[in-house]
Amino acid sequence: MSPDRPTGAHARTGPPYARPAGTAPVPTAARFWGAAYTLLILLIGTNIPTPLYRGYQDDFGFSPLVVTLVFSAYMAVLIPSLLLSSRLLRALGRRRLLLSAVGFAALGALAFALATDVTWLFAARVLQGIALGAASGPLSAALTELEPRGDRRRAALVSTVVSVGGLGLGPLLGGLLAEYAPAPDVLPFAAEIGLLVPAALAVAALPVIPRAAPGATARPGIPPALRATFASSGAAGFLAFALTGLFLTLVPTYVATLSGSGNLLLAGASVALLLLCSALAQLAGHGRAARTLELAGLPLLAAGLLLLALAGGASSLALLLAATVIGGTGQGLTFLGGLTAVNQAAPPDRRAGVISGFYVILYAGCGMPVIGVGFLATASGLLTAVQWFATVTAVLCVGVLAALTRAHRAPTA
Repeated sequence: MSPDRPTGAHARTGPPYARPAGTAPVPTAARFWGAAYTLLILLIGTNIPTPLYRGYQDDFGFSPLVVTLVFSAYMAVLIPSLLLSSRLLRALGRRRLLLSAVGFAALGALAFALATDVTWLFAARVLQGIALGAASGPLSAALTELEPRGDRRRAALVSTVVSVGGLGLGPLLGGLLAEYAPAPDVLPFAAEIGLLVPAALAVAALPVIPRAAPGATARPGIPPALRATFASSGAAGFLAFALTGLFLTLVPTYVATLSGSGNLLLAGASVALLLLCSALAQLAGHGRAARTLELAGLPLLAAGLLLLALAGGASSLALLLAATVIGGTGQGLTFLGGLTAVNQAAPPDRRAGVISGFYVILYAGCGMPVIGVGFLATASGLLTAVQWFATVTAVLCVGVLAALTRAHRAPTA
């Protein structure tokens, strides 16, 4: 019996997917939340090391530049893995691809737990990048397919909130276990491996999907009519995720420098707070017009960045807290607005490729600018590097905001 998904009229009235004879059906809601859980745990795992980088730096004797390179090695692998995921999906099928991704994530966590020098850290990040790049597209698609009421807006909201939540919970969990539990270099990653077991079971319960037609592809590609929207929203998203990348790499050390405390939970909580504010902003902004979200988010993003620069000059944790809350809110609104604008403008037959291209820009924003900050921090010190980065990025936010404002007013002029 073919496992193909029903099409045509039967797609609405019959069971959404065939299943092998003799097996009990798995409720669609359970599959939906199982896919969400898997995406969440993969993202948590990739960010558990965030509060631990300073300890690795002291133990293995490397510079802030190497910290950013270790982080960006993950991005360098994630992007091509994301671009190849559609081909891998056709070659392996969804279950095999996602089970492989869960396996790579477990190997990445194991490499961190066994690390004895910086080479292990690079290897671990590469494995994590392969895992998330291969899994994020199929899991996001599964959320859209399996949303119990067929509500695509709700599926997209769950996907973005889970993504930001995983980014924030990873540093929080890593900092909590490393600070207050035994074996700080091992236990956080053992916990991640344990959390991946239910994820593997959730993946195994996902419905089988048919193979794509030969030659079909979801490669990134931007139709000419979409290029202006893609460029403006992509630029805004790049800057929003540049702030995220900074928090995931060097801000924990920045916090330790300003506070005079080496508490790893405090370091992880600073990242978690940024991303919590981002998630809450997305929930609050859900359903609003895309350009309205971007025009509201970019000024907040710029303000948060400027406060981050001032916090270093004034050695003020209060300013750093304000920068985190305001910047996180701006990041969330800008991200949601850009994704919504691109998603709405993309033609249905090109949407998958366009969204993949948009995520490539976001990941590039998360990984590339922090390498420059690492170079500057090695030469002039961390506080100076963060101040310069924050100031320049804030100015760029104002420039993108001005361009979006002109574009927003053009039709009514």
